[in-house]
Amino acid sequence: MTSISSAPFSPEEIADEGLKPEEYEEIVRRLGRHPNKAELGMFGVMWSEHCCYKNSRPLLKQFPTTGPRILVGPGENAGVVDLDNGLRLAFKIESHNHPSAIEPFQGAATGVGGILRDIFTMGARPIAVLNSLRFGSLEDAKTQRLFSGVVAGIAHYGNCVGVPTVGGEVYFDPAYSDNPLVNVMALGLMETPEIVKSGASGIGNPVLYVGSTTGRDGMGGASFASAELTEESMDDRPAVQVGDPFLEKSLIEACLEAFKTGSVVAAQDMGAAGITCSTSEMAAKGGVGIEFDLDKIPVRETGMVPYEYLLSESQERMLFVAHKGREQELIDIFHRWGLQAVVAGTVIAEPIVRILFHGEVAAEIPAQALAENTPLYHRELLAEPPEYAQKAWQWTPESLPPCTAVGIEIHGQFHSWSKILLALLDAPTVASKRWIYRQYDHQVQNNTVLLPGGADAAVVRLRPQEEEGGRERGKEGGSFPHSLTPSLSHSSNCQSAVAATVDCNPRYVYLDPYEGAKAVVAEAARNLSCVGAEPLAVTDNLNFGSPEKPVGYWQLAEACRGLAEGCRELATPVTGGNVSLYNETLDSQGKPQPIYPTPVVGMVGLIPDLTQICGQAWQAEGDVIYLLGLPVDVESKIELGGSEYLATVHSTVAGKPPRVDFELERQIQHVCREGIRRGWIRSAHDCAEGGLAVAVAECCIASQLGAEIKLPLSVNDRAGESSSFRWDEVLFGEGGARIVVSVALEQQETWETFLGGQVANHWQKLGKVGKSELGLRVLTTDNQTLVSVSINDVSDRYFNALERRLTIQNTSSS
Repeated sequence: MTSISSAPFSPEEIADEGLKPEEYEEIVRRLGRHPNKAELGMFGVMWSEHCCYKNSRPLLKQFPTTGPRILVGPGENAGVVDLDNGLRLAFKIESHNHPSAIEPFQGAATGVGGILRDIFTMGARPIAVLNSLRFGSLEDAKTQRLFSGVVAGIAHYGNCVGVPTVGGEVYFDPAYSDNPLVNVMALGLMETPEIVKSGASGIGNPVLYVGSTTGRDGMGGASFASAELTEESMDDRPAVQVGDPFLEKSLIEACLEAFKTGSVVAAQDMGAAGITCSTSEMAAKGGVGIEFDLDKIPVRETGMVPYEYLLSESQERMLFVAHKGREQELIDIFHRWGLQAVVAGTVIAEPIVRILFHGEVAAEIPAQALAENTPLYHRELLAEPPEYAQKAWQWTPESLPPCTAVGIEIHGQFHSWSKILLALLDAPTVASKRWIYRQYDHQVQNNTVLLPGGADAAVVRLRPQEEEGGRERGKEGGSFPHSLTPSLSHSSNCQSAVAATVDCNPRYVYLDPYEGAKAVVAEAARNLSCVGAEPLAVTDNLNFGSPEKPVGYWQLAEACRGLAEGCRELATPVTGGNVSLYNETLDSQGKPQPIYPTPVVGMVGLIPDLTQICGQAWQAEGDVIYLLGLPVDVESKIELGGSEYLATVHSTVAGKPPRVDFELERQIQHVCREGIRRGWIRSAHDCAEGGLAVAVAECCIASQLGAEIKLPLSVNDRAGESSSFRWDEVLFGEGGARIVVSVALEQQETWETFLGGQVANHWQKLGKVGKSELGLRVLTTDNQTLVSVSINDVSDRYFNALERRLTIQNTSSS
């Protein structure tokens, strides 16, 4: 008789805990007995993909994780990097996808709360939050409800807790219709002399429960996050936690004060899997055991049983190991901040997690079995790319309608390039996210230097948290760097800053996970370089479908290979992150529909001198505009495969995404950073979705200044040299490590001499910045007009695209 056939649980009960039959067999083998209900639940959450990465861990091992600035790598609550001058930055990204699909406001809000706890658990004060969001088509009423709720939840928690939301990205695509993605990245500046680790130590040391009370909210959230979304799970609201940002604010202050006393040996956030995860991980990392008494836990509900205590994911709770004899000192601190604090357990020599309830042992499991020695699946990789990819790769631009310098005819209707540019600026993925970031307090703490919408990356000033200063005022166009306040521009001490970005083009990754993932890393580094920051390190959030399906695992494995290569090429080690799999929903026929593979990269960079930064807005009439990277030329390999133009204008997702030339990326990004450092470059903006035309238009919109661009192509001559030449590739093609910069006229000669010695022919002079009345004009060398649009028209399309589509304006929690 097998273990499972004699189990005190039905196969359905075992499956409800997220466990496979063979995993239950392994549990019985390890324990030497059948588990009880509480123990089964503990294994269920700790052996979930969300907690143990059983499908992804073998793939994550290929990531580079060490470097001269890495102080803490993967395995702790957050990574930590050295920023020089005694400054250390903690940062990490986490997902809250499934909860946000069910209850968008609370799902997103608690996602913010959870990532902030990862940061201050290390001894760092949170200084910034960014988010990477994915939704279905914005014309859909359900998407509008999810979108509005998620944005409101992020705004509510971040604004109330007093941490600025300084940047992010949002994509809209039908692939995310029923499974939105909510990834939140947080940064914190270390305040404690020593980095606080999570491994328990010191036999006999007390274990303290601190923070909020425990209830039944969030029951089994880790297992819930490791399964496909179904009609039944959409109604599973108890699996969604409820947060209290005001309590978290007190928790931040109490924890940082407690850490500074030297009384804390180790600390762990109670996030996914709650008490189960925090006790088992702390014990396993320290090679010790923990005995924990549930009767000591402050509760908000009556009649709770051990299973509910152990799987509750009530928010704003922490577990501390304190030096014996100093526990009262810590308790007093938390009480003074109006928080719960009790001694609920003890560090023991036997490496087990022992849970007591009503004077009896409710659960007893080896800590390693729960937190370290967990199942690991080495799955077989497809021998060749799946059919969908091979079919998509067969697409070529020749399948598009022919085009001329004037425009293109699509389904019998003529579209000028000006009209197409306006359509791209109106596409929700490209358009301004002003409707979103105006709900966020992005200037709380007075350290936000470049405002959302004004630059390719967020820039946050680094200064001691107790230092006071006036609020710095920039403008949404990002012209702050050349109108610095006196306190910055005349400072006798050079102030540094940190830059941060979150990036992923999921369409690229869907079409080619390996090349697409490399492009994610390259774009993140390019965005940092565009504000003058040296890229330092990465935190990643891997959002994928089911790894149990061959195509899903191929996408995950190839994307990890691409991320690893990209991070090695650009010297940006991975310090940790998050894996969110099973992002699939069942359609009306019961067929799983996965999201696009979405490996989000959060990257941080260092700006040694805060006066040497720039945004994307033109700075003055007469400034000269340049293109860095692959030049505009008949023979340049600028791609339409996977482009925003192809998806928005032609309703096609096909082709191969642009291949990354890392040598060119390194050269172009170095030149951009050096140009900013020397004061030559006055604005910089990378060419991403929508290509060159959209990038130049966004610079015009940000500054409300015009531009005349003259492309080195002739309608009558050079275009005829290549039968495959297309004007839409020139205007809207993507790739090529390209950055649009502007330089003052008086610096032109010096700048061009510098370029010639650095990047050979990988640059072009494009034109000049003009008055707003000029609008944006794109011409050929024989003065044929390709694009002519007014600043008012492009601004209206760009700034009001989201509002035009939103029919649900209520952003409060239902």
